[in-house]
Formats: sequence, structure tokens, C-alpha cells
Amino acid sequence: MLTIAMPKGRIFEEALCLLRQAGLAIPEEFAEHSRKLTLTLPEAGLSFFLAKPMDVPTYVEYGVADIGIVGKDVLLEEERDVYELLDLQISPCRLSVAGKPDWKPPLYPRVATKYPQVATRYFKEQGQQVEVIHLNGSIELAPIVGLADRIVDIVSTGRTLKENGLVELEVIATVTSRLIANRGSYRMKTQMITFLCEQLTSVIQEGVSV
Repeated sequence: MLTIAMPKGRIFEEALCLLRQAGLAIPEEFAEHSRKLTLTLPEAGLSFFLAKPMDVPTYVEYGVADIGIVGKDVLLEEERDVYELLDLQISPCRLSVAGKPDWKPPLYPRVATKYPQVATRYFKEQGQQVEVIHLNGSIELAPIVGLADRIVDIVSTGRTLKENGLVELEVIATVTSRLIANRGSYRMKTQMITFLCEQLTSVIQEGVSV
């Protein structure tokens, strides 16, 4: 049996569709039980547990989960010691810098974000000295109340930015969900994990909509 760590929400739902199309016996009503933290499908040889997105690579690195499905943004931030096996091409979005439309570089620039490591590296690469402020929610609030002049956050449609009077200024990275594996599990369960990767790759190459 493979144990899979996954985040709740959009990634979980889209990943289940992808796994079904890859031939795994996951019933349609399975997602309805996602309020539970652990879910088991003996007939499919799978055991799931649901975690916060930022925690998924940690569970995989420490071997609590054999494999995991997580956004590339989390991998960039957490830098965990895991194998990144496959780009699943689901839940696409962007990791971007945003701010007010009339933004001009201030004397003491501050950037608010849920991704302090990503932001620090990015602005260092750009040759910009900034103070990075780590927040956990409602990042768009920071420029509105004057805590920071820019933010680094996930952007999908841009609607949330627009509703809060902000615009996308720069794109740091394009983000999709990835299949990752624990290094030990990959050695011990090579056949199972490789087979799953092959099945998923076939679905992705066929361009089946999820």
C-alpha cells in the first residue's frame, strides 16, 4: 500500500480526478469524506492523509508518507529533501510580486509574504535590498494598511488583487502541482511508484481534462 500526503481543497479534488483517470479505483463520493484527516482505499492499495500544503513535503521527507502531491510554490519555499517525480500540470497559478498601480520604490522597501525564503532569494537575485515580513493570511491587506509596499503571493485569476486595488508587477515562477516521493520509499517501493508515474504520465500526455 502507498501512503499519499495531500493538501485539502482544489489540489485534492483535481488530483483525485487525475488518479481516477490513471486507472486507480477511487469512488466518486470519496472526496465527500475529505473532512477526515486520514482516508484508506484498500481496493486501490492507497492510504491518504490530508495536511496543510506547507506540511506535505515534511511528511514525505520524514517517511510518514511514501509520496505526496503539492504545489511547486511550497517546494520552492520549503526546500525539503524529497524526489520531485512528475509535474502533474494541475492547479496552475503564478507566484508573483504585486503592489499598488502607482507603486514607486520607497526608501525602506518592505515585502509581505507567506513565502519568506522565496521572496528573500528573489529580491537578492534582483539586487534589491528589502525587509521581508512573514504573514500567514490576507497578504493583500499589507499594502492597503501600510505594513508593506509590495507582496509576494500566489496569483490565479488576479481577481483578489483587483478587488483590493493591487496589480501584478512581476512573475517569480509558474506554479503547478507536483508528485514527490520519500527517498527511502522510492527505493523500497520502486515498482509501485514507477507504475503510478507511468500511468499518470500517460494521462497527462493525452491531455485529459481534470
